[in-house]
Amino acid sequence: MSKAYKIPLISLRFRIFISMVILIIATSLLLISISIIQYKNVAKKYNQRRIEGMEMYVKKHIDYMLSTTDYPLTDDNIKIIFKDKIHEISDIQNAEIQIYSLNGNLIKSSKESFSVEKYTPTVSKFILRLVNSSIDKRFLEVKTINGIKYRSSYSLIKNKKFKPIAILKLPNIPDDGYYEKELNSFLIRLVQVYSLMIAIAFGLAYILSSFITKPIYDFAEKLRETSLNQKNEKIPFSAKIKEINMLLIAYNRMTEELERNAIVLAQNERDLAWREMAKQVAHEIKNPLTPMRLTIQSFQRKFNPEEPNIRQKLNDFSESLIQQIDTMSSVASAFSDFASMPAQQNELLNVVEVVELTLDIFHEDYIVFECSEKEIISKIDRTQLIRIITNLVKNAIQAIPCDQETKMILVTIKKENNQVVIVIKDNGTGINPEHIDNIFEPKFTTKNSGMGLGLGIIKNIIENYSGTITFETKYGRGTIFTVTLPIINS
Repeated sequence: MSKAYKIPLISLRFRIFISMVILIIATSLLLISISIIQYKNVAKKYNQRRIEGMEMYVKKHIDYMLSTTDYPLTDDNIKIIFKDKIHEISDIQNAEIQIYSLNGNLIKSSKESFSVEKYTPTVSKFILRLVNSSIDKRFLEVKTINGIKYRSSYSLIKNKKFKPIAILKLPNIPDDGYYEKELNSFLIRLVQVYSLMIAIAFGLAYILSSFITKPIYDFAEKLRETSLNQKNEKIPFSAKIKEINMLLIAYNRMTEELERNAIVLAQNERDLAWREMAKQVAHEIKNPLTPMRLTIQSFQRKFNPEEPNIRQKLNDFSESLIQQIDTMSSVASAFSDFASMPAQQNELLNVVEVVELTLDIFHEDYIVFECSEKEIISKIDRTQLIRIITNLVKNAIQAIPCDQETKMILVTIKKENNQVVIVIKDNGTGINPEHIDNIFEPKFTTKNSGMGLGLGIIKNIIENYSGTITFETKYGRGTIFTVTLPIINS
């Protein structure tokens, strides 16, 4: 598959410069072409007039001789009439002269050696027809021999009664090359002048292109500085170009509109922040309510005043409820103070004990807690640690279908390299591969209820402690969430 060709960006100044350069070169070539054509036309007319003048003088001599002769004007008599005189005329005009009969046969020539040539030259019937059919009864033939242009003139010779009696040919008269020499000399001078003019024009084109595009460049710099988060200054109408001023008017109107939109946007952002805070508060308050309700119902159903350890169970039950109530109270207090979620109130506590106590509010008998150590002491916020465990365990419970026969949630804690590692493993439905990249995004949820804020919130809490939260999942077989928090003793 061929790669798509990407057209490079070209600045407006460069485009204007190139356009002016092309226009200058095109104009120069056009003028040079016109000059060459004009010179060639002048040279052609000059050579035509030169031959016409030569032909006119020769015919005057011929007419004079024909008018003064006593011989009848026949082909044989013409040979006698011009026996010696044709050479005199040829010498005077410095041109070869040939006289042909009306049938195209040679009668007399000023060339002495024609008699020894292999064949006697004749005039073709085509040329005879051209001579007879033309208005002035003449024809000019042009041909090039060895790079030199020659012209041959054919015209009728008439008697006193204007009756054609012969054809005069002035053969192979070379162009004198005067105008060609003048043309070459002119072209040399023209190229020199145009080279200087083009060099000057290039400089002027660059200066003009820079002058034209400078207001646009300044305008672009102003646009680059324009931002929705700051007050933008208007640009005064300083450009002397109408179109640029139109852009400046549009820009100033845009800055006014930006200021109005910025005020509206700020208000919308505040409203959105309120809505997001309300959602988070509702989510954080709702999270512990369900396990609290279930715990109370379970305690109410199983309550036996005569049980020997009823007081200890009552104390554990009360302490568990108090922890969840404290969590909701801190969230409500934060909301009332227009702050974010509760700030960290770090204290030295036994992570194992807090996690175990948090799990007591869940009545599901398939939740198993394992820890090889009695205590792992760390300085951490009790409320935020409870929130992390509550969210992850609740998500694990919801990930297991109600009709699944074997249910299992395993919560383990261990100490590794001065870190506490909390693992929550379930055998639920797992995470769909399509949702793996979005699992920690706010507002993302695959449940029919809920706002999708839980995992995003606890991820922020964990990262605030410089910890990590990761997960491994197999779709249809379950998920393992691993939370790693540093152990801080002071």
